[in-house]
Amino acid sequence: MTQGEGIARIRLDRPEKGNALSTRLVAALAAHVADAVADPRVHTIVFSGEGRHFCTGFDLSDLETASDADLLQRFVQIELLLDAVWRAPVRTVALAQGRTWGAGADLFAACDVRLAAPDATFRFPGAGFGLVLGTRRLAVRVGRDEARRLTCDGGSLDQAQALRTGLASAGAEAGADSLAPWLAAPAVDRATVAALRAATADAGSDADLAALVRSAARPGLKERIVAHRARTLAAKAAS
Repeated sequence: MTQGEGIARIRLDRPEKGNALSTRLVAALAAHVADAVADPRVHTIVFSGEGRHFCTGFDLSDLETASDADLLQRFVQIELLLDAVWRAPVRTVALAQGRTWGAGADLFAACDVRLAAPDATFRFPGAGFGLVLGTRRLAVRVGRDEARRLTCDGGSLDQAQALRTGLASAGAEAGADSLAPWLAAPAVDRATVAALRAATADAGSDADLAALVRSAARPGLKERIVAHRARTLAAKAAS
């Protein structure tokens, strides 16, 4: 994370893994968000991804050695990160390019300003293995029916579709110049921003966590993920 002129820039930096969310990366992101929120000089947090993709979702590279309990704990940590971003008392901005999938798409949806590059694609595959993560926040952005379609039917969105549905706030070329219009300090002070955020916040935090835990605690989480990955690879090979 870098900070300056009221802006905390948090960059996902695992390009060789598509910036997939490992346990270590989630912990680092959560710590950076907490540090930025604690700094009274910060008025804006910017999330971006190194390399071709913003974030390809949950890191499954150690799936063979993970237990259901391990996976549940990791998903809970991701939900807590998403909730912290959703409720942050500062402006949050995400600049997405390439694959913005799964938990990466959930992080994008949690931000106030959501900028999609021309090559950005968005998918929410978690429901494919029985996981309920970020769905209510997605529904706030795109509406209930579209959220259900994206999660239940496994659909994807390109930049134009993300703009049309409201998932993306605006289109942008990947790069710092695209961010400039969104980085000016708010017209009101930090305390007022925080008060306004609190006054307009929903009360869904505990419900979101409970929905996630119920869905992930169903026996066989690892097996569902393995089966979903096999179906995805088979579909890709057949196409």
